[in-house]
Amino acid sequence: MGRVAASDLYLTVGSRPMMRVDQDLVPIGDDVLTPMNIQTLLGAVLTEQQMREFEENLELNSALDLGEHGRFRLNVLRQKHSPAMVIRRIITKIPRFEGLKLPPIYGDLAMERRGLVLVVGMTGSGKTTSLASMIDHRNRMESGHIITIEDPIEYYHDHQKSLVTQREIGVDTHSYKEALKNALRQRPDVILVGEIRDREVMEQALACSETGHLCLATVHANNAYQAIERVINFFPDEQAQQVRMSLAANLKGVLSQRLLKSERGGMVPVLEIMLNQGLVRDLILKGEVSKIFEVMEKNAMMGMRTFDQSLIELYRTGIISEDVVVNNADRPTEMRVKLQTISPPSKEAVDRNFQMGGDMRGQNQQEETAENAVLGYIDTDSLRLHE
Repeated sequence: MGRVAASDLYLTVGSRPMMRVDQDLVPIGDDVLTPMNIQTLLGAVLTEQQMREFEENLELNSALDLGEHGRFRLNVLRQKHSPAMVIRRIITKIPRFEGLKLPPIYGDLAMERRGLVLVVGMTGSGKTTSLASMIDHRNRMESGHIITIEDPIEYYHDHQKSLVTQREIGVDTHSYKEALKNALRQRPDVILVGEIRDREVMEQALACSETGHLCLATVHANNAYQAIERVINFFPDEQAQQVRMSLAANLKGVLSQRLLKSERGGMVPVLEIMLNQGLVRDLILKGEVSKIFEVMEKNAMMGMRTFDQSLIELYRTGIISEDVVVNNADRPTEMRVKLQTISPPSKEAVDRNFQMGGDMRGQNQQEETAENAVLGYIDTDSLRLHE
């Protein structure tokens, strides 16, 4: 079988195993999975405690380390009265900004003395990888204490100039809330929160940024101003103005990411960058966050950009198609009008851009044979899918 970039493996009763390649699902082999197949695999990869937790909660998130076969993130669930699994391969080597095609502002924000930096995007947009790269940058550049709170830990950081304390939910601490509550007593310089899901964790993250620490965190949102709205909406209406004041004073920036199909296969990151400066700060205070889009559009010289501007840039270089641009634009009607004024690049220019590294496989994917990427680690003496 040829080489593919496979990121996820889906194991569901009644279906062949499926792997995700460039956002599409591709079936593997001819055998349809049975409940016994998946139950056997669960017995091989989960501890007795994890099995009890799954049986009690009907859901389980965990990490699996199989040595030379690699590390994986597991999500175990039930569907139609049977267990199912989604397994994502974790690339253990921490990539640097250049390899991810991320701009220098990621490094600048990672070196801030204090404040809150949000990395936002939907599942699979590369948030975890970008944050790992930011922590690695800080670790290599400056002495200090970095605490990461993750569920699960995906990238292991060596101690370099900084001491890196990594805590995994359910293993090293009971919850984000408990870990954050105690983090300030551990004299950190930087705190990473793997995901902010509720008001209490958001409140503690803001408190960390207000007390002289740099807090990096992820939030599920489509773009920068939606991320700010989501943060505010975590809180009751009577606290909204107080939260806006805290964000205006402490938010350093919002980095939004999407991974889209490139014209020649693989995935390409599309970025939106919002920095909390001048007019942006005023709009947050006034609660007029929807107007931030226009401010970002007009402040490219300050390092800001919108998703739509990034889409146009990638279209000009031939890396993504017109359909991809329109289907992913925040303002598709306006985008169609803009595209009428842009000439498609020549074939020679497109070839040159791809040779220069425009075609990327994405932050969460790795070149492997299909068997090694998604099934090789199962088909071993200790882990056989088909009995």
